[in-house]
Amino acid sequence: MQRLLISLQLTDSAFPSGFYTLSHGLEGFAQAGAVDPEGLTALLADLLRHGVGPSDATALALAHRAATARDWSAVAGIDTRLHATKLNRELRQASLRTGRQLLDLAAEVFGGDGIVRFHRAVTERRVPGTQAVAAGVVYAATGVPARQAVASDLFAFCASFAGAALRLRLTDHRRAQSLLREAAPVIEETTHAALVRETGDLGATTFAADVMSARHERAEARLFAT
Repeated sequence: MQRLLISLQLTDSAFPSGFYTLSHGLEGFAQAGAVDPEGLTALLADLLRHGVGPSDATALALAHRAATARDWSAVAGIDTRLHATKLNRELRQASLRTGRQLLDLAAEVFGGDGIVRFHRAVTERRVPGTQAVAAGVVYAATGVPARQAVASDLFAFCASFAGAALRLRLTDHRRAQSLLREAAPVIEETTHAALVRETGDLGATTFAADVMSARHERAEARLFAT
């Protein structure tokens, strides 16, 4: 029960990690007129399968495994590799900002040697501190199983995406809940795939999303940080 409660707390939209400032590329698609309300489900599924799944979810699973084994050299390597795969400045900065906020708060709320150790390494700039790797370390230190940790973080991504769609007026509150439910099988599929990948497999293949993110960096008006 305690592990479930921890994962619920970490993925709650009220947890101040900074996810509410991110659209995960959706604002870029909206600005380009490249998505409409009917296309949200397909776009979210593609981002899960080809973007966040092979990159962040995989890094989280790998970091969870390494932190559980107390292999901090491996954790640092995964963190550095994930950071290097983020091609756009916005995405890199958002990952680092949310990762550092997560670690800072987790060190205070949960404590634990693993969290404190990685938090110190990030604070001293010895490792980047990406959000997914930070989450992997926190989940491992608090005893949340890897499968539950990956699925929880993917759901948080989807909830944040749905919230961005609401604020961009691409959906309403009722349709947003249907969007989350429709994403559930893809979350399950993406979780399974992330858990069996190795470090060499880490990296997204969402070229259109990268282009939208690059355009978003130069947009004159932006509601979201990404």
